[in-house]
Amino acid sequence: MKHPLLDIPELVGLDASAGLLRIPTEQDVPITPRVKAIIDTAEFRRLATITQLGLVNRVYPGAMHTRFEHALGVFHNALRYLWQLGRDERFCALVDSHSAEVLMVAALLHDLGHWPFCHPIEDMLLEDLPPHEHFAAQFLADGGELAVVLREVWGIEPDEVIDVLVARTDSPRLRLLRSILSGPIDIDKMDYLERDSLHCGVPYGRNFDKSRLIQSLLLNEAGDGLAISYKGKAAAELMVFARYIMFSEVYWHHTVRSATSMFARAFYELHRELDLKQVFRTSEADTIHLLRQRAAGQPCEGLLEGVFGPRRRIYKRVAELSLYQSPELYQQLARRPYPFLVACTDELAPLFSAALGRKVAGTDILLDAPPPHREVEFNIKLYFPKENVYRPLSEVSPVVASLAKTQFDDYVKRVRLFARQEIARELAGVDDLPALLQRAIERAET
Repeated sequence: MKHPLLDIPELVGLDASAGLLRIPTEQDVPITPRVKAIIDTAEFRRLATITQLGLVNRVYPGAMHTRFEHALGVFHNALRYLWQLGRDERFCALVDSHSAEVLMVAALLHDLGHWPFCHPIEDMLLEDLPPHEHFAAQFLADGGELAVVLREVWGIEPDEVIDVLVARTDSPRLRLLRSILSGPIDIDKMDYLERDSLHCGVPYGRNFDKSRLIQSLLLNEAGDGLAISYKGKAAAELMVFARYIMFSEVYWHHTVRSATSMFARAFYELHRELDLKQVFRTSEADTIHLLRQRAAGQPCEGLLEGVFGPRRRIYKRVAELSLYQSPELYQQLARRPYPFLVACTDELAPLFSAALGRKVAGTDILLDAPPPHREVEFNIKLYFPKENVYRPLSEVSPVVASLAKTQFDDYVKRVRLFARQEIARELAGVDDLPALLQRAIERAET
């Protein structure tokens, strides 16, 4: 049977030897003239100036890959998903060639609205700060180069792409497309776990069978999202574990979080005097330069210089609170608004000053805690054809039952107290740190 989506040139290009762009690791991405028209726009080229992992490279020096590279990888995954799902009659009844092309473009542009250090800034939930998916709409506005390319080269309206990125309307077809782009087993995670692992020089995110998982894709019982066949169970379990370990050892590594906390506190102190909409359109290097300029002579100057200056001076970990070790303190700080964490450190500063007999400023100590939003729960069903039933993966897999629930956040994302290096050494001799922290929390609450 002829594949129903073979009129899409990029799908034909999956097996071609020409018109390919190679990205790590030995990944050949089909680049047709109309794909090239998108990636050559100024709006898309901007992604080449923004690193995928931001401050992770302060711990893993190889993590310098960009969102441009990641976007190409997600696009390649979209083609592979479409090739597999195109064999499913229910999928083809719902998703025609035009809808498939909208998904491909959405895959290319899913990070279009990302600005430098997007995630730590978003986690602060500052007022008037749009999610990066909404910010993407500005780059697709009428009159822009990208909007012209979509209409004239692809025959796609920008609003069709935006509706996949940020739900504005609802239908089974759109729910299905969105689940492919952002769901338990989506084309985004499928790329970033492997790519981040590769560039960080660690094996954790590559220890799952990507090809087997893609080959097991099918539609869920309702026909508006993804499921996997029972043959993909082991691959799915390994993907869950890979994600857990990448958060534990890379994304929430204590030194990565220290550098992130330093950046976040400095940005918090400076953001009111910045034109954020303009800043977010700049490159990562220009953003760093601007922030360092604005911080000069201010209390937060040392924070940015410690992260971006000529000498690396990352704050040291003073205390770490987990759900199972310090449940009461953890629950008082986890998922609290960022201004509350700042208020806590401002209250801690005089308490530490008294305990150490020296001046401790509010910017000398930092609290890092899990942000209000949680990671996507790994909620996907397995299809058993002999019985013709779908069962939640968590019911048939003890691995997924343990690691894929919302408690994932509580065990990987810890509350940590960081301090300037010399202060951290002195605080190591203070026995009543938990009691001082409790007093600071109580004062911040009032």
